[in-house]
Amino acid sequence: MTKVILENATDRVKAEEGLIPLDRVRHVEFEALVDTGATMMVLPADVVAALGLTVQAYRPARLADGSLCDVGRVKGLWIEILGRDMTGDALVVPAGAQPLIGQVQLEVLDLIVDAKSREARVNPASPDVPILDMLGVA
Repeated sequence: MTKVILENATDRVKAEEGLIPLDRVRHVEFEALVDTGATMMVLPADVVAALGLTVQAYRPARLADGSLCDVGRVKGLWIEILGRDMTGDALVVPAGAQPLIGQVQLEVLDLIVDAKSREARVNPASPDVPILDMLGVA
């Protein structure tokens, strides 16, 4: 489990541009399960509603038991985990469900999961800023 801070990314941009006061940026803080088997962030519908986001599309998702179901997808999240931030999308599950941090967030934020302590940590090879891997540039 680790602390997550989410903001409505559109609200955040409007605040940075001086169009709305900072205190009107919709945000939530909660503990989420770091799920190395999940691809994307998963958020309960009540968290999505608190951020003022709406489902943009539905897509199939594979559950832990191997079955498939259609879930909603929201865009426009500003995500902070362990002091590192990114923008992104999330899948939406029923209200009250366990929020999950997936591989996309771990990779983009350059976080690792310590197998012994079972805690998410900043990658010790890049303690100051996330370092992303990419193919060579021509």
